[in-house]
Amino acid sequence: MGLNIVLIEPEIPNNTGNIGRLSLASGSTLHLVKPFGFELSDSRVKRAGLDYWQHVDIKIYESAAEFFAMHSDKNMVFFSSHGTKSVWDIPFEDGMFLVFGKESVGLATEITDANSDKLYKIPIHSPHIRSLNLANAVGVAVYEGLRQLLTT
Repeated sequence: MGLNIVLIEPEIPNNTGNIGRLSLASGSTLHLVKPFGFELSDSRVKRAGLDYWQHVDIKIYESAAEFFAMHSDKNMVFFSSHGTKSVWDIPFEDGMFLVFGKESVGLATEITDANSDKLYKIPIHSPHIRSLNLANAVGVAVYEGLRQLLTT
């Protein structure tokens, strides 16, 4: 059992390192889609992932087009603060792809528009916050998915 975590154009090395660590802890595969806002060899990526980084199941793609072409037949859900459905409503399945955008602007409009029926958000209960940190958002989604998969 496992999920697929997809980061499209991640910008902050510490977030990617933390998400790599989360991927390993949760039995998930991490998919990283270029361009990155850092080098994977960046010490901040390694520091955030600690000594676990070499064990992370990681796949790297040169572009979003390449990623989507390779996985067009896969079950995917997309995360955006503009989603109208809640993460709690996702019917998680083993192997599902959870797609997240870059920290500064999220997913590109062409991706959200093309997948509006599979666009979810994490509820935020304060008008003073627009979104969660990417690593926190991924953690919420992955563990909700695991909770559902382990209780069904």
